[in-house]
Amino acid sequence: MNIDLHVHSNYSDGSMSPTELVQVAARIGLAAIAITDHDTVDGVDEAVAAGEGLGVEVVPGLELSVTCDESSVHLLGYFCSPRAPRLQEVLSRLQEGRRNRNTLILARLNELGIDITAAELAAVSGHGQSGRPHIATLLVRKGAVSSMDEAFCNYLGRGAKAYQPRYILDAAEAIAVVKEAGGLAVLAHPQQLEKAGKDVSAMVRRLHCLGLDGVEAYYPTHSRAFRKKLLAMARRYDLVVTGGSDYHGAIRPGTSLASGATAVPGHLLEAMKTRLGMA
Repeated sequence: MNIDLHVHSNYSDGSMSPTELVQVAARIGLAAIAITDHDTVDGVDEAVAAGEGLGVEVVPGLELSVTCDESSVHLLGYFCSPRAPRLQEVLSRLQEGRRNRNTLILARLNELGIDITAAELAAVSGHGQSGRPHIATLLVRKGAVSSMDEAFCNYLGRGAKAYQPRYILDAAEAIAVVKEAGGLAVLAHPQQLEKAGKDVSAMVRRLHCLGLDGVEAYYPTHSRAFRKKLLAMARRYDLVVTGGSDYHGAIRPGTSLASGATAVPGHLLEAMKTRLGMA
């Protein structure tokens, strides 16, 4: 049976609720999914409840943006206790950083003649966190840009007209927080580092020294050759291997949960549980 360990709900920047994601997973025959929302675990309980009713295992997860040696890196945390005190304290800090950045971005857009209010942003994001994808959605709706990609290129991406930095964690602290909460810390979509001109091998080695537990080798844009390279690194550093679609729903048209050519084998999840002494 196949799995998908990298899925985003509308508690962060996905378009579907945790329940809807579990329903889709059940319909296409996935044995398990992980809800890995950015800087929040608020959607996990809903997904677990839905999974129990539909026979889909739900792995509690989250995704954190961190810095490591001045590089931007994404880490996935799996099997963290959602209510672990230090994890909750760190997530509160990160969410406040997101809110502050949103305020600065909207102010800058207003200066540029694009009227987007905080109320409009809250309406788009619903009960979840507001972020740049939601602002991009509003830019498209208002005709300021023709696509999400154009929104990031012209206004929201690093170096663009309305870009604002936000508070993020150092990799060492992020890994420590995940592990203290009982979880596994995994490097997400490593090829994005390669595309940014970074040495992936050196980054994996550095993160391993900080306590990294695993690497996401199965990912839609990873070639077979790159996956083979990652699997070799995993063996070298005794890392668990994970995989997922990074599905965001309608936020990224033309994508889907992991299946078919992008299938992620279920035995990877069993290896993760063995690493944590759960098997």
